[in-house]
Amino acid sequence: MVKVRLREIRNDLGWRLRRYRANRARAQSKAVFIGITGSSGKSTATSLLGHILAGHGTVHTQVLANTLNALVRTLYKRMKRAGEVDYVVFEAGAYEPGSIQGMAQMLKPDVALVTMIRLEHVGKFRTLEAVAREKRALVDALEPGGLAILNADDPHVLDMASGARCRVATFGQSEAADYRVTDIHAAYPDLLRFSLRRHGGDIHMQTPFPGEHFWLPAAAAVVTALELGVPPEKIAARTASFEPLANRCTVLVTDRGPQFIVDAVKAPWHSLNIAFEMMAKAKAVRKRIVVGQISDYTGSSRKYGTAYGIARDIADEVIFTGDNAHRSRASQADRDSGRFVELRTPKEVSDQIKRTAVPGELILLKSSSNLHLERIALAWTHDVRCWIPACGKKESCQACGLYEVPFEEHRSFLANRRLQRRRRRFEWLLGGSSLMRRS
Repeated sequence: MVKVRLREIRNDLGWRLRRYRANRARAQSKAVFIGITGSSGKSTATSLLGHILAGHGTVHTQVLANTLNALVRTLYKRMKRAGEVDYVVFEAGAYEPGSIQGMAQMLKPDVALVTMIRLEHVGKFRTLEAVAREKRALVDALEPGGLAILNADDPHVLDMASGARCRVATFGQSEAADYRVTDIHAAYPDLLRFSLRRHGGDIHMQTPFPGEHFWLPAAAAVVTALELGVPPEKIAARTASFEPLANRCTVLVTDRGPQFIVDAVKAPWHSLNIAFEMMAKAKAVRKRIVVGQISDYTGSSRKYGTAYGIARDIADEVIFTGDNAHRSRASQADRDSGRFVELRTPKEVSDQIKRTAVPGELILLKSSSNLHLERIALAWTHDVRCWIPACGKKESCQACGLYEVPFEEHRSFLANRRLQRRRRRFEWLLGGSSLMRRS
């Protein structure tokens, strides 16, 4: 009991020290700090803005790892190694009430960007109003000289302008927006393009995204860069050269095989219609939709039946996989005709697609991250051998890098890799001496 208590005290003191160092690093930094939050689009907006600013100055971009712990590491460790930078772009995620406020107080943003408000983390927030209050904490943390970039099309976001102590710039399709987005078009393989209307004239943007819904995070990043003084022509060039985040509607075109749109990171209910609409507008010889785990929704499991009804009208074949694959409410006629296929594991889905693939067909992989449906696409270009239905890892298969190793061998593989690294390090230190080789 005493040892446990001592460990708790030691951990608490360590955390306090790290926070102290992080706060000191923030106070000493001369960088422009940009905080980005929202229920959707914040990761894409963060990474794209970081990419744009990297052509204009030195940038540290913190994306995906969007908690207070991640912010502390960014401030007191990573920034120290990187030295002084011109911009810090940080994605702030809300996971419970008060989580954004803690990050905002430490980040002390010069610029706060809010993409949209949707019902997320239902068990914690319950209502849209509660989510909006949480996200607003980032805007409230701005000093009078700060800047808030707000989505004019979302009333919950636009409401954050009222009472703000700082300057506000809005963007959206609304005519009242400071930066109005027009001429939005994407119909894969035609990638997203749009125009941004402002006082200085229109900017025409070409992006690497396959769906129209990406106009929002793309426009958010572009508007923020414009407000920070980046020339429009540089923004357009950097946006066109941007490589989207893995598994967030990433396109994979195989050689003489299918084309995949991999949307396998998040699947809150509101995102399904967006992904299905993207598929409906796409042009392909054949369309298939694979649905895995739907997350963060209120109501019963009937959502899966609703999702199937929508997907059925778009795709030639719909495949449900995972523990909820049986909840599609597909008719027996659809099952018999092959219009609907129920498969419990990603490996079974991969095998099904490999047996029946048509060159040039378009396949959407839509799920939350626990099923790692990205393996289905990776299997066309790699020897995927890790097919455990749910490994428990939050990182993507690409970030893990072990998808070509059976899951049960991951631990021994990593241990052997560490041993090899140590051996190479010692060989280098000893100059590759024959003594070590003989031992």
